[in-house]
Amino acid sequence: MRNTELGMGRTSYFQRTHKTNEPRTPAAPLTEYCEGQTRQAWESVITGQSLAEPEIAPVRNEIVQSWQRSLRMGVDAKMQHSRKIGAEEDLHRLRRRNASLMQAARAAFARLAPHLSEAKAILLLTDSNGVIIDAIGDHSVLDEGQEIHLEIGGVWNEDAIGTNGIGTALKTGKPTYVHAAEHFCQGVQAWTCAGVPIFDPFDRTVIGVVDLSGPPDIFRRHNIALVVAAAREIEIALAEQQREERTLLLEAFLNSDVSRPGNGVLLLDKVGRILYRRGLDDRLHLPRSDLAVGKQLLALNAGMSDGDIVAALPPELETDGIERLEFEGRLRGAALFLKHSQPAHARQEETVRIRPRPNVAEDEIIIVGNAPKMLEAIELAERAAAAGVTVLIQGETGTGKELFARLVHSRLTRKEAPYVTVNCAAISKELIGAELFGHVEGAFTGALRGGKAGKFEQADGGVLCLDEIGDMPLELQPYLLRALEQRAVYRIGDSERRPVNVQLVAMTNRNLRDDVETGRFRRDLFYRIGIVAIEVPPLRERGTDILALLEHFNTCFTQRFDSARLEFSSQVLDRLQRYHWPGNVRELRNLVERLHLLRRSGTVGLSDLPAEILETPSGLGFSVSAFDSGDAAVNLENVEDQAIRRAMAAENGNLTRVAARLGISRPTLYRKIKQYGIPRD
Repeated sequence: MRNTELGMGRTSYFQRTHKTNEPRTPAAPLTEYCEGQTRQAWESVITGQSLAEPEIAPVRNEIVQSWQRSLRMGVDAKMQHSRKIGAEEDLHRLRRRNASLMQAARAAFARLAPHLSEAKAILLLTDSNGVIIDAIGDHSVLDEGQEIHLEIGGVWNEDAIGTNGIGTALKTGKPTYVHAAEHFCQGVQAWTCAGVPIFDPFDRTVIGVVDLSGPPDIFRRHNIALVVAAAREIEIALAEQQREERTLLLEAFLNSDVSRPGNGVLLLDKVGRILYRRGLDDRLHLPRSDLAVGKQLLALNAGMSDGDIVAALPPELETDGIERLEFEGRLRGAALFLKHSQPAHARQEETVRIRPRPNVAEDEIIIVGNAPKMLEAIELAERAAAAGVTVLIQGETGTGKELFARLVHSRLTRKEAPYVTVNCAAISKELIGAELFGHVEGAFTGALRGGKAGKFEQADGGVLCLDEIGDMPLELQPYLLRALEQRAVYRIGDSERRPVNVQLVAMTNRNLRDDVETGRFRRDLFYRIGIVAIEVPPLRERGTDILALLEHFNTCFTQRFDSARLEFSSQVLDRLQRYHWPGNVRELRNLVERLHLLRRSGTVGLSDLPAEILETPSGLGFSVSAFDSGDAAVNLENVEDQAIRRAMAAENGNLTRVAARLGISRPTLYRKIKQYGIPRD
């Protein structure tokens, strides 16, 4: 047993914030911990005696349930330590298998490490089986943890050691704290721990746990909030990893020579999960749950041959070919070409259609796009709607962020679910609180007679869209966080708790990560609203989508103005594809509308384009107009060649920065370098 006290003058996350003799808030839902009563209840359980009624039991119900599970599994309550993976080779293999999780946790652990170094606490990361794969914190506590195998390689699921923060969080899938005698095994009752599960952003399965452990003196119930924030930060980092991987894989597939546009396709990631599907016949495939995006179809690995892949598929799933997708020397996934797909002429265009809302006078919304980043954003929005989680939509002005908010709303199961929008930048600091949470009569000067429901209440059962979330006043952000965490609001001037069931969609054209680091946006709120973060790509990064959108808007305005379609010269099409589009899709739409209204003839030539498109600089040391000399040797390939060479010179050969500068992916850049014979040094 240990009885170590924290230093009184130390600044820490774990300082006492209240005295033990302070009165409890009546609404507190948690049973107050009492060492003697808890130990007596524990002894009753392990000796087979019955406890008091749940409502008067001295121990939290989730702890009692875990004790009973531990008994049923045959865990020895007298154990002094847990198991540990003994073979170094096995441990190295386990950590390699969880390399993505460890990489995602690196930033959060580095941020917290200075606060833990002398705080008598350690932070642990485990895999989905409760095996510790990383540990940081106070060295003295790390050393003491080795006595009970609370160290890298230690096994801390409930099967191994009974009730504990790691194992119980894994079992329940919920944030859990276990304090002192609440542990099932005697040997670990000199510890306190708070564990929070980490969910895979792709399919929401539990893939690990973050746990804060130490002597009982560090115990505070609100410590779990710190661990929740760390877990959410790790999930966001995982989502960013997966988004990059999905984008690279989609681009590798769409740029390949074997994309077979007439076939139905299942695109698998590197572990065999369905990442993308195209052209599947509704009658044959879509009703099958095993073909849903996010489902693992097979356990794919680099050692499998095409025959092995076919053998691992469900027997009733017939393929017409398999394409292994590799780049940078590694297997990144596979494309399965399915039989019984729709013929090429019957395929739908690459669009997403959103029907008008009931009782709302609006047109059908169409999202046009086949660029990999757009496909990824659409797929994320649809999965976020199905999961009912908060969504952060980021992108430049004019990219169409509001369309993705509508996409999330359109995929809700309740067809008449409300859709409520608030522009945080358009409401004064003094009124935005009342606008969001409502108010009662007399709450402030100008309050409406009888009070007013806020936007949260109006959006109950549907979607609340907060536009320009980065402009929300800092002092109001804690109240928004509380509403999201508690799923309830309090009107201004009222103490009545009003439950709400709202799916929040936040939008911004700012970099909220930068705002977090500079203190303009709360870190905990950022992690709460960013469970699923959707990056809407700028138009300049969407390749041939520019031409698809041009045709779409041409059709729209032809119908609206009852006029003939515009025809575009090849020089105009080339110029539009090379233009930087600072105003993104909105700028392109406005251009097409202007051309319909002001055109001189049916064919649009260079002289019909505005000056900013004709004279825009490329940003790479030459202007677009410099290539309009009429020289037959100057063509699009020459422009690409020179643009890549100039970007490589400007970035000293760093291909990652070159790709970002050109607005293309790295696989595309590598292919272009090879195509034009550009030396990489």
